[in-house]
Amino acid sequence: MCIACREMRSKKELMRVVKTPEGSLVFDATGKRNGRGAYLCRTNACTERAWKIRALERALEAPVNDELKAALLTEIERNGSAV
Repeated sequence: MCIACREMRSKKELMRVVKTPEGSLVFDATGKRNGRGAYLCRTNACTERAWKIRALERALEAPVNDELKAALLTEIERNGSAV
């Protein structure tokens, strides 16, 4: 489920952000990294909404930085929207 729009989608249609055991937040392209994960649709709208409503911070219980947002937006541009 996307944490921004709350729609159920397959894992292939979502991007995963992980809070690693060390406490850092990273984009998980493989979907297999250890840690607490949160999912977002592969759209600019959901990424922007997640930032606006602080959905990633709440889901992962950690502060989110702008580098992570840039990485997510780059992934959307690179692979296109799956939705």
